[in-house]
Amino acid sequence: MSDTDPLMTVRETAARLKRSENALRIMLTNHTAPPSAVIGGRRLFRTSDVEDYIRRAFDAATHDEGGAAAPATATENGGNTE
Repeated sequence: MSDTDPLMTVRETAARLKRSENALRIMLTNHTAPPSAVIGGRRLFRTSDVEDYIRRAFDAATHDEGGAAAPATATENGGNTE
């Protein structure tokens, strides 16, 4: 991470994770979301933390059951099962 690491809003982070904003808020409540901070009354995420979160998820998936990731549940996918 650099001192100029771009910050992402909840909306931008949810879009990057292919989740709804509500699903991301649930992840925050469950402590399963990427690290974030409230700055000026807004929850923000460092771009590098979001990218690391995605990278770790793929690394974990390749170690589970021969690389096959479990399908997302409706709750994990913000109500979408696609």
